[in-house]
Amino acid sequence: MILLDTDHISILQHAASEVAEALQERLDHQSYGGVGTTAITLEEQSRSWLGLINRYADVRRQVTYYKRFIASFRFFAKWRIVPFDDAAAARFQELRSARIRIGSFDLKIAAICLANDATLLSRNLADFHQVPDLHVEDWLTP
Repeated sequence: MILLDTDHISILQHAASEVAEALQERLDHQSYGGVGTTAITLEEQSRSWLGLINRYADVRRQVTYYKRFIASFRFFAKWRIVPFDDAAAARFQELRSARIRIGSFDLKIAAICLANDATLLSRNLADFHQVPDLHVEDWLTP
């Protein structure tokens, strides 16, 4: 299985770009056993949109961000979302105990990938390469 990190998902949300088209074509022809993303990516994007909505007291300025927030739900409705479940939580605690020094969201994404024997697609190779046994690739950088 392939799970996309937030950076790869963000590219696909701009489907009109050449980079998004190339990534989608490669995903369409992959043989890894399914494609999805994590509950953490959904959380990250939701927090971002809610932060933008709450930044403005003028409700008229919020309208655009509410539209984009709703569009993100429509986008994710078409995706397999892999949860942060008990198995991922256990892997997360193991990684924390091993003192892996990356952000909590990234560590949770790594834990989900490890618990599901998934390959992660991310541009953030520097951080994710610190996680033992995590298979991570960047399909956006030539």
